[in-house]
Amino acid sequence: MVDLAQQMRRHYHASVEPQFRQQHGRAPQHATDIRQVMREDGFFKAWSALRYAAQQQTWWSVQPQVERNTAAITAEAAAVARRRGRGSLQLNATLPMPRDVTAMDIHLMPGCFHTEYSPGDVSTAAMYWHGTAVFSAGLKMRHNGGGVARSIAQFLRYSRPEFKPRHMLDIGCSAGNQLLPYLDVYPKLVGHGVDVSAPLLRYAHARARSLGYTVHYSQQDARELDYPDGSFDLVVSSFFLHEQSPTTNRKVLREAYRVLRPGGIMVHMELPPADAVDPYYNFYLDWDAYYNNEPHYASFRKFDLATECAKAGFSAEGYFARRIPNWGTVRESEFAESARGERPAPEHGNGASWYIFGAVR
Repeated sequence: MVDLAQQMRRHYHASVEPQFRQQHGRAPQHATDIRQVMREDGFFKAWSALRYAAQQQTWWSVQPQVERNTAAITAEAAAVARRRGRGSLQLNATLPMPRDVTAMDIHLMPGCFHTEYSPGDVSTAAMYWHGTAVFSAGLKMRHNGGGVARSIAQFLRYSRPEFKPRHMLDIGCSAGNQLLPYLDVYPKLVGHGVDVSAPLLRYAHARARSLGYTVHYSQQDARELDYPDGSFDLVVSSFFLHEQSPTTNRKVLREAYRVLRPGGIMVHMELPPADAVDPYYNFYLDWDAYYNNEPHYASFRKFDLATECAKAGFSAEGYFARRIPNWGTVRESEFAESARGERPAPEHGNGASWYIFGAVR
């Protein structure tokens, strides 16, 4: 699919873009310009159909194995949770599921993230965990190696050596794979993770406890957290905000501001905004909004992130947004130079770098 996507871009520049210029007397300026012509293009139709099928097969490749072993997986997660160990798990059976989650199966994953099929169920989480491993082709930087979290934590370590967080919150933590690496980089850090999905939280808790991490998981809606003001030094998320509506994200940002202590830092890893990349890459990224059950994908990328953070309470001086290299893709010395702003990060794409934004409270 990666090779075919590169071929499609070459096809666009060689054939489709010149035709657009001839018809309109100008170059395409926006993703919608390109989508208007590409949606009728045979190359795009073939690539899009294959990509859609590949997304479905991501889940179909693991679903039978998970279903055959659901009882055993659920029993093991429950057994680990009953053991005396670090961390905790708090579930809320009366928590209303947000429409952003219930309206459709995000990423085409059957049952989405939250569906429970039996008491104590973790099968949805198991399918998510193993399906994303298939989707990422086993690359640790994309899956259970926690490449996003490890990269952000190392970025903070090099860019803000004086910052020593003691309590952190991961919102939309899913199965916890992008939470645990923060605890490796900051050994004295106590982790907290919230999500609306009980199956994901059960899985995350069992995994963290079995690996010896101290993480407190709680089933909560990030729009209205039950933590007191100023509870955390660090609030983070990974691949989360683009799956929420603009209204939801404004509430999430306000809550992040509220639960941060003065001097605390908020960092979100997300897709690069529309004004940070060229029109064709915008068109390419926005595919998920139309075909992968991520309807807020394109609108999120048009968000004025600095303005939204200011509306949430953060100062303009505290706001930041940039690309950072993926930890492990470049030499540590190069990563450190990039974190300090002494050299640019690689271009976005295929996990070479991550786009982050955030603010200091």
